Amino acid sequence: GGGGGGSGARRRMKRFRASKFRLAEARPARKEAWIRGIRGSSPAASGNHIKTSRRWIVFNTDSAGVLGMVPLECQDGDKRPVSELRCHSGVVADFDFSPFDDQLLATCSAEEVVKVWRLLDSGPDVSSSPKVALGPEGSQVGMVLFHPTADGILASGAQKAVKVWDVEHQQPLTELEPHGDLLQSLAWRPDGALLGSSCKDKMLRIFDPRAGPTACQSVQAHGSGRDSRLLWVNSTGSLLSTGFNEVREREARLWDTRAFHGSLASVTLDASPRPLMPLLDLDIGLLVLMAKGEDVLFCYEVLPGQPALSEVAQCRTESKAHGIALVPKPALDVLACEVMRVLQLTDNAVVPISYTVPRKSLQEFHEDLFPRCTGNVPGASARAWWAGDNGQVQRISLHPAHPPHPAFTSACIPSLLPESRALEPLPVEGQMEELDLSAGSSLSSPTGSLTSPLSATSGFASSPSQRSLQSILGPSSGFRHIQGTVLPRGTHFTNLKGLNLTTPGECDGFCTNRRRVAIPLLSAGGQVAILELSKPGRLPDTSMPTIENGAPVSDLCWDPFDPERLAIAGEDAKIRLWRVTPEGLQKSLVEPEAVLQGHTEKIYSIKFHPLAADILASSSYDLSLRIWDVRSRRQALLLKGHGDQVGRRVAGHGERLGKEKASGGSLRSPPPFVQGRACGTNCYQPS
Repeated sequence: GGGGGGSGARRRMKRFRASKFRLAEARPARKEAWIRGIRGSSPAASGNHIKTSRRWIVFNTDSAGVLGMVPLECQDGDKRPVSELRCHSGVVADFDFSPFDDQLLATCSAEEVVKVWRLLDSGPDVSSSPKVALGPEGSQVGMVLFHPTADGILASGAQKAVKVWDVEHQQPLTELEPHGDLLQSLAWRPDGALLGSSCKDKMLRIFDPRAGPTACQSVQAHGSGRDSRLLWVNSTGSLLSTGFNEVREREARLWDTRAFHGSLASVTLDASPRPLMPLLDLDIGLLVLMAKGEDVLFCYEVLPGQPALSEVAQCRTESKAHGIALVPKPALDVLACEVMRVLQLTDNAVVPISYTVPRKSLQEFHEDLFPRCTGNVPGASARAWWAGDNGQVQRISLHPAHPPHPAFTSACIPSLLPESRALEPLPVEGQMEELDLSAGSSLSSPTGSLTSPLSATSGFASSPSQRSLQSILGPSSGFRHIQGTVLPRGTHFTNLKGLNLTTPGECDGFCTNRRRVAIPLLSAGGQVAILELSKPGRLPDTSMPTIENGAPVSDLCWDPFDPERLAIAGEDAKIRLWRVTPEGLQKSLVEPEAVLQGHTEKIYSIKFHPLAADILASSSYDLSLRIWDVRSRRQALLLKGHGDQVGRRVAGHGERLGKEKASGGSLRSPPPFVQGRACGTNCYQPS
């Protein structure tokens, strides 16, 4: 009897053994270690709003369509430079790094297109990074997720639909059957075989995308359909979900797909209305939960074998969170027993929070705290995985004595810098060319020279020594000492309410001429306020007359030759021409002077010709560029041939109209007044 009792006790001890992570402590970094100089934000989307690779930290900013980017590691204590990626015209709903290529980033928004970027290495604006576009999806895209084992496989969720993409070939491999309501999260099983989802209809679904579009398993997860999230715990079938119960309390539940009729364990947190953002370290089983707008991190250990969710620690931070992300394992300080690091996105900083396990010796590597983790070399290509290859990612040691693994470059987007980034050699003394400023000369710099001579900028002939110095320091500008000064408050417009801050990224947000300012308002019907520059001051609290465009505003511009004419492009693919009387708006305008129709999808940019009267150019998501004769109110030219969204029009002296092709960065310059199609990267063929 005694022996049997001892054996049972040993089995219970083995089953409920004490965890080495139960004493893990959360320690927010000192303010000196915060990443400052950013403008963090969390739009109304289900993502975590901050993601990391082994090289970069990317986060949502307070500018629609713009992501911020800083290096993960600080070089020699220097301040980390902040770069911007202007990736969409609307709010970026979600983004995700490739688990293998540190430079590969997928983004999505309401534009119905997924974009995959190869990030440039530096610069304040990396929007010219090479990219590919996937779609259109047919509805607003809310989430993207790279495959954990195959290179170039990406899942995207749009409303009720899920697609699996081959990024390299820019084509969908499959579209899963529609969900019963709006998608809320996607999660690949760590071995890459299955894809799980959570949905507003309260259901968790499991798909095998290679076997068919129908869910192979499903179960009701939480009592409420509010924002739920799903994570895989391991490759043997354990899942974790977060959501709300019937009385709107936040909870986390542990599941096993081998017994998918009810949860194995659960924990209830509190009755806060804010949805949880979960992060899970698959190697050590630590779960971090935090909500947008809150300052408390909950940490649990996930124990599928018991099963249990065991509380480890709570940590209160100094600022409210917009989002959280896990730092990749190779970046951890393993000799300090740092087992996990979380990055918290706030209004103006990224705050590191380290989880450490107390050990007597901090001078040696503790194998039990740092099991081998997933490496950065994929187990299969996209086509091989789709054909049935289940190759797994090799695991690597975090021991400091082991050499770091070389970076992996995905075949999805070639790792090549654009030609515009290639540096030409500086001219040497005696080889400087003089810039001809005579009438009719080109304004471009001499071929093969990055600088213009000092005589061209200052009006004085430069000596050989000056030229030598200039070849080192570059040209000197006559405006180098210019300073900006804010005009007195009496010239300001104040009390302006209801501004529309969600216009596409191609729009400047408002426009002005020598008499008036036109400002889109955040109200139904695409209203635009007209302010007279001659009447600054505080605007009235009551409503004022506006232009009621009838559709949300995507861009607007004044006619440079007619100060009373304003062109407004709407999201209904129409351009409306409005006329403001010389006295200004005395009453709201509801009928435009004219309507220009021809585009089949939303217009995102318009611009009047700088030299020719009554000529207007427009570009749209239908991938066309159209030239309008405003006087006759008809389309004069239709330019086609772009394979992706077209960027800003370039109108220099009005002789040529250029468009930048977003996916390849090539410039197409059609000669004026010819109907044609693109025949190369820099020309149009008349037709």
